[in-house]
Amino acid sequence: GSLTSVTIRGVGQNYVRVLVDGIDVSDVSGTQYAFDFGSLTTADISRIELLRGGQSAVYGSTAIGGVINITTLRAEEDGVTQFANVEAGSFNTLRGSYGVAVRQGPFDYTLTLSRTQTNGFSAADENDGNTEADGFNSNRLSFSLGHDLANGGRVGMNGFVERARVEFDEQFPIGDGSPDEVSFNESHGLRAYLDMPTGAIDSSFSTTFYSIERDSRSTGFNQLSLGERYSLSYLGETKLNAAADLRFGLDFSREDYAETNSFGSSSGDSNVVSAFGELAWLPTADFDLVTTIRHNEHSLFGGLSSGRLAASWRPAGDWIIRSSVAQSFRAPSLYELYGPYGNATLQPEESRSIDLGAERRLGDGAFVRATLFSNETTNLIDLPFITGQPYIYRPAAGTVRRLGTELEFGAPVSIAWRLDGSYTYTDGQNPDLDSGNAWNLEFPAHDLSLTLSGELTDRISTAVSVQTVLDRPTLANYMVTNATVTYALNDRIDAYLRIDNLLDEQYQLVRGYGTSDRAVYLGLRSRF
Repeated sequence: GSLTSVTIRGVGQNYVRVLVDGIDVSDVSGTQYAFDFGSLTTADISRIELLRGGQSAVYGSTAIGGVINITTLRAEEDGVTQFANVEAGSFNTLRGSYGVAVRQGPFDYTLTLSRTQTNGFSAADENDGNTEADGFNSNRLSFSLGHDLANGGRVGMNGFVERARVEFDEQFPIGDGSPDEVSFNESHGLRAYLDMPTGAIDSSFSTTFYSIERDSRSTGFNQLSLGERYSLSYLGETKLNAAADLRFGLDFSREDYAETNSFGSSSGDSNVVSAFGELAWLPTADFDLVTTIRHNEHSLFGGLSSGRLAASWRPAGDWIIRSSVAQSFRAPSLYELYGPYGNATLQPEESRSIDLGAERRLGDGAFVRATLFSNETTNLIDLPFITGQPYIYRPAAGTVRRLGTELEFGAPVSIAWRLDGSYTYTDGQNPDLDSGNAWNLEFPAHDLSLTLSGELTDRISTAVSVQTVLDRPTLANYMVTNATVTYALNDRIDAYLRIDNLLDEQYQLVRGYGTSDRAVYLGLRSRF
């Protein structure tokens, strides 16, 4: 339930675009646009895709570090399929979900209901003397429905509603001195689409809506934040010849922000019209090249352009060489422009990224992959304290740099067991920045993860994962071990035991804030 973010290659959450079923879920009302993963569970999720590196040419603003694309459950087979899960465990945690997926001829729909509630643990680290538990509960409804058209097209819609209650602790200084900090959050998302094969061009039309309301209450300070995003888009695709495909599109989006707190109120809005084109060329059977260009006309900043060039070469059947170069940007948030410390003269941050990787397939599901990456971002937005001058967001001189190496591998170690792992080395360099900047250096220089999974018997399976984090600027190293054992009661029902932080490691991800001690959960899940 606590504020949760994702860092990709040393690039923070404010520079990562997050989509749920095609809906941009970044918080329009936040200080910077970002998605809070704290209330997201896997109850209605079927697939998660990660694109690393600059992606603004395809996805627009904020996609400097990458894009996370989440797809919820869909009807994958004819008839009625139902899903159910119940779980109980540490911190008086209860989770439950029910879903149904139906496909009947050309028509299909899904519906998932889920609830999570927990007494939690102190958001401010209990090892610093904080004893008040910060609880969390949420209810989420997600749905989709679609109809396959006779001409090969499809029409449909999907959406979600989520309500959550989150308890938190004071920030200045960090602690649980008073027991009444709570935030009531409600978000809605809706998308409607029409896919049509129209002769030589396949066309797709869609419209999305997203809104979020956060009502935060604490001693001496209350704040109500509202954000909305509307968008319309068109995507066309055509085959130029046997070796080249062209994709092109138009987007329109509008964002509105409003905030009222104990000291005043602020609001703002912006519109963006975008056009993009992407050419995918396959000159030979073992080489392909993709070029993408996007131009945005922003109501506040005028023209903004971005581009991306990506290549893939297969010199042999078991080798793949990949590379990409991208220019991306992040437009200032409405809060940075119009909030209590806003500055309407700010300009977008600009980024240049490059990566080069090689992958070797070794047979029997084994592989090894290595990637070099680099990112440089300029025109930084900061919130510095300058004596005698207004406390507002300002452009900062200098360049943020991130560079490093990713190594990934996976291989069977026996008929029943498999080992997968990854290692990332990240080096970061920042100019002088103050607390208002979203860039920070608290990511680890070394991050190693290993997962061993397999079957003990024909009914019992297990997985053990270990993550080791080393060399953070101001925080200690740590190693966290998680384990799961699953027992198949029959073909439809599994019972499982999950242990988080098996060795009871004491560590922090953010200075001053706590993480879970050893936690044990028992659950049942069924598909029928």
